[in-house]
Amino acid sequence: MNTFAATLKSLALTLLLATSALSASAFAADRVNINTADAATIDRVLLNVGPSKAQAIVAYRKAHGSFRSVEQLALVKGIGLKTVEKNRDRIVLGTVAPARKPAAPAARKVATR
Repeated sequence: MNTFAATLKSLALTLLLATSALSASAFAADRVNINTADAATIDRVLLNVGPSKAQAIVAYRKAHGSFRSVEQLALVKGIGLKTVEKNRDRIVLGTVAPARKPAAPAARKVATR
């Protein structure tokens, strides 16, 4: 194989790998954890959800706690079941573990004689 053909083959393989990597990262960016995401991210990822509805989702979550099901999103004012269904594949449910309290220091034993 001549040098030009080898270079061309190497370039084609590099482009193929780069395209695959970009496609995978684009797919990952099309999902949103509605229990942890900020309003801007929710607005960007979900279809038919603008800034005010995204803010309503965040406010609902703060007032009522984490969403336990995708369908529970329809309880947010302005979000209907049709919007939930359109976005079902884009929604991830995850929870944030509550912050742990630091352990109390161990009590010291006083030596007695």
